[in-house]
Amino acid sequence: MATEKNSFLLYCDTIHTIEKLSDVDAGQLLKHILRYVNDKDPVTDNPLVEIAFEPIRQSLKRDLVKYENIRTRNSENAKKRWNATASDRIPNDTKNADSDSVSVSVISKDIYRRFAHLSITNLEVEKLLEKYSIQEIDGILDDIQNFKGHKKYTSLYLTATKWLAKNVKPKQEMIYDPLYEKAKALGYVKD
Repeated sequence: MATEKNSFLLYCDTIHTIEKLSDVDAGQLLKHILRYVNDKDPVTDNPLVEIAFEPIRQSLKRDLVKYENIRTRNSENAKKRWNATASDRIPNDTKNADSDSVSVSVISKDIYRRFAHLSITNLEVEKLLEKYSIQEIDGILDDIQNFKGHKKYTSLYLTATKWLAKNVKPKQEMIYDPLYEKAKALGYVKD
């Protein structure tokens, strides 16, 4: 088994084989499976366990090959994204890559964030920062990304602007007016 891999698949249809074993043999089979996936090179003198284990071993081998192929592909795609220039595109075959989104894109210095077919530039984010905090902007961008219908949107900036206006109060500039403060202290102005 791969060194970084800490889980494996045991298929539900295996129950048909295991149900035919006694509880003792089924327990031995489970131990045999766990020793196998932990690279302990298990050996058994129980022919029933050996027969029951063979199809499981074959499926574990197939799954490991599939896992290694996906891992290699994801690693190559990550390297492509890392080394990409502004004119390059993100590979479309990143189905099993990390799902966490990164706020600052390494693909282009102009792009602040990109997902699906949408992107927002650093300049557009700076415009939003005039009214909203970066936490509010990132929160709305997360909400848009997780929104099931985000595929219908054509501009991430316009969508974020509308969502922010609808869901977040813009920050107001605090203007210090000494006359107002003095009038307030004297009781002429009430909040």
